[in-house]
Amino acid sequence: MNDGNGKTLAGLSVLVVDDEAMLRRRLAAHLEALGADVTGVETLAAARNQLAALEFDFVLLDIHLPDGVGLDLLRTGAIPTTTGVVVMTAQGGVEGAVEAMRLGALDYLVKPFEPAVLPLVMRRARRARQSSRVAEHARETGGESVFFFGDSLAALREQLEKILAADRRLQTRLPPVLITGETGTGKSSLARWLHRNGPRATQPIIEVNCSALPESLAESELFGHERGAFTDARTARQGLFEAAHGGTLFLDELPSLSSGLQAKVLMAIEDRKIRRLGGNRSIEVDVRVIAATSRDLHDAVASGEFREDLLQRLDLFRANLPPLRERGDDILKLTEQLLAQLCRQHRLPRRQITEEGKCRLLAYRWPGNVRELAHELERGLVFEDSAALDFAHLPGGAAQPGVVPTVAGDWLSPGFSFPDQGFVLDDAMNRLVQLAIKQAGGNVSHAARLLGATRDFIRYRLHGDRKDKP
Repeated sequence: MNDGNGKTLAGLSVLVVDDEAMLRRRLAAHLEALGADVTGVETLAAARNQLAALEFDFVLLDIHLPDGVGLDLLRTGAIPTTTGVVVMTAQGGVEGAVEAMRLGALDYLVKPFEPAVLPLVMRRARRARQSSRVAEHARETGGESVFFFGDSLAALREQLEKILAADRRLQTRLPPVLITGETGTGKSSLARWLHRNGPRATQPIIEVNCSALPESLAESELFGHERGAFTDARTARQGLFEAAHGGTLFLDELPSLSSGLQAKVLMAIEDRKIRRLGGNRSIEVDVRVIAATSRDLHDAVASGEFREDLLQRLDLFRANLPPLRERGDDILKLTEQLLAQLCRQHRLPRRQITEEGKCRLLAYRWPGNVRELAHELERGLVFEDSAALDFAHLPGGAAQPGVVPTVAGDWLSPGFSFPDQGFVLDDAMNRLVQLAIKQAGGNVSHAARLLGATRDFIRYRLHGDRKDKP
């Protein structure tokens, strides 16, 4: 939905209910020029017939009709709750307009009015419908959180700032973002951070856990449905792509969707249009899609579980979240932030962590990542009676042998241990060089600085025959 300054109302269906033929023709001509599909009727009975047979996005409704009062359509539920109603009333009919608003109308216009105001009124009405759908989804899912970068994710933050700068230049048709990382690393929190810091921060963000959507309901939830599309579809329903119009749609664990639904997601991203289940018209949507997965999508493509064309479309702006065990001393900084939040949530005084407790937090492998850390802290707050938390049930601590001490900004995972079969040190050095080259974007000098080595050392590792040299 857009305003009338060169933009369109393409794909919207509008029912005009008014007994003035001239007004119906003027409104229809103006709306159709903007791309809307318009049906005009002059009586209450004709309106009931149209509403029973077809779905409309909007109804422009006159209050006084030859065979009754237009508000009866609202009182009797003849107009579905998913259809936006804008009431038209003559001078002095404001009392009737107020009654219409009480019955569910989204706005009203006082006759005579210029048809040019309609796009603005309808846009305002559509936003009200969106807000209702967003609020409904928020009640079902809930949850708001912050994202902690720290020193270990400084490079990731720099990458995301570049994405945000591109977003501000584009404003519309924002490319999708793919967030990868193990379960519990904070992909949802990162998606919220990206939305809140971007140009669409004032617009809705809709979060969908695709793995929790039953196959039979997934299409309807994402794309909506028309009345009668299936047995229980008594009214039309707006999908989450529509509800996120102008904002962000976060699709967590996207590979959980079937191949057919993945294809429809791809079409929605590429064409900026969706079609409701059981519908035959396209609806324009301007949505920034952020997808997330804990799986290796290239492996999923190889096994036939993920569409290669969708991966190619998503894999433009990628953000990879490392596991918590690789974040060094930032684990303790994140712990402090989470602990402060949990103390406020439980209305408890601030708790400290013993030095041995800190050693245990650093030494533990955290297979559940940030989510597991948050749960561990909450359990400690509730069940540990001491003044300071020490997490005695976790492995590790100051006396644990074989654990490499962690220092601020350390790149070595504190829980690292050598594989039983060992490994070749020379190969490990080559791997570090390759990682530095990749992080430096192929710049040998930058890679050398990252490694604290010389350019000659890098070249030797990349091209030299080390077997013939000391």
